[in-house]
Amino acid sequence: MEAASNVSIQLRPYQESASGAIRASFQAGHNAPLLVSPCGSGKTVLFSYISQKAGERGNNTLILVHRQELLRQASRTLSTFDVDHGLIAPGMTFTRQPVQVASVQTLVRRMHMLRWKPDLIVVDEAHHALGKNTWGKVLSNYPDAKILGVTATPERLSGEGLGAAADGFFDDMVLGPSVKSLISQGYLSPAEIYAPTNIDLSGVHTRAGEYITSELNAAVDKPTITGSAVDHYRRLGNREPAIAFCCSIAHAEHVAEQFRQAGYQSSTIDGKLDDRSRRQRITDLSTGTLNVLTSCDIVSEGFDLPVVSVGIMLRPTQSLGLFIQQTGRAMRPYPGKKRALILDHTGGIYRHGMPDDDREWTLEGKKRNGRKSDPSSLPVRQCEECYYVHRPAPKCPKCGFVYPVQAREVEEVEGTLEQVDPEEVRRIQKREQAKAKSLDELKAIAKKRGYHHKWAEYVYAARQKSGRRSAAA
Repeated sequence: MEAASNVSIQLRPYQESASGAIRASFQAGHNAPLLVSPCGSGKTVLFSYISQKAGERGNNTLILVHRQELLRQASRTLSTFDVDHGLIAPGMTFTRQPVQVASVQTLVRRMHMLRWKPDLIVVDEAHHALGKNTWGKVLSNYPDAKILGVTATPERLSGEGLGAAADGFFDDMVLGPSVKSLISQGYLSPAEIYAPTNIDLSGVHTRAGEYITSELNAAVDKPTITGSAVDHYRRLGNREPAIAFCCSIAHAEHVAEQFRQAGYQSSTIDGKLDDRSRRQRITDLSTGTLNVLTSCDIVSEGFDLPVVSVGIMLRPTQSLGLFIQQTGRAMRPYPGKKRALILDHTGGIYRHGMPDDDREWTLEGKKRNGRKSDPSSLPVRQCEECYYVHRPAPKCPKCGFVYPVQAREVEEVEGTLEQVDPEEVRRIQKREQAKAKSLDELKAIAKKRGYHHKWAEYVYAARQKSGRRSAAA
């Protein structure tokens, strides 16, 4: 690496504001602020700037990432601005620089050997950082370091909070710009979304004239996809660079083969590929050698390839965070790109809302119900070889039989995707809100949409107040 740091990083106005807010958070006595800023807002540039400034003050910075693509992306950005840095990754020898970009999986194995210590730790994709996982082990190993987390989606499907009061590390939330503002300023591409026009509600019962919320959610979240991915891609985004988000490696390979049989250049990318092959396939997508890259998880987070203009959603998910991360892959601006095309075959848009909806994030996590598990309902597994019954595990603790991994499958049903009218989605949301009569039903809506848990209480209290006024009149 070049031993120089003489190129000034020019921040956009909203990045300057975020930088100032982070600095103010530290000055107010917080040790671990979390910056929440949309996909494509330039978080890598911002923390490269912060790392550069920390180095100028004689401080060491550790940047934690969890994928090779993110490690190279951070390294490229630092190199662009001549920020002296080293890499802690497979096959790399440690060199003592003021900034280190580290694969969290590699560092957790090597940190007992390193005498270099950080003054600041930047956690990329910080929604992974919990006390009990690999990120937590690394962060706990440096108790004197300040921490800065960055993420677009401070939410985990499992419900754990990212705040220090829960199982996380962060003690303050710094909010960056909204998706709407970035689109209006040309920093993100507007999303044009196509989704199923109808959802199979057979088997969903009604109560007091309205669908039962729990059954309705289950109907929306069935592991099915509507319409042929190939046919809709040909109709709406023919030969534009596309990423298809799949449920499993087997599913990704199957989808890629479907595209190849239809005459498109398509390949898969997954964690089992060697690093060179993964890099080559990403390059092929950017140059047009590939039309469609199919993936399970690898390109859902932090993946920066602005040329991609089509996101093909083939993985049903209850995770708002995952849905936002995936739609965000196609929304980065690129010369000639007028819109991001989202082909939502799962109908997730009706569950999670529009990509540019305002969200109310919290460090507290999602509340769990207080019911204790019924011991008779605990999950068990029976060995296929010796028939021993045990708690779920990858192999039988009695005879050692290793269970084959079952690929998650999805069913394709016939149907057509039609363009989604954002105002109609919001009208549907308002009707859903109006039909929610109880506080529990409002809380279910808040949880589904990613709203702050206090939202339901505010809406319910406002209704009660309005009702009392009407009665008094």
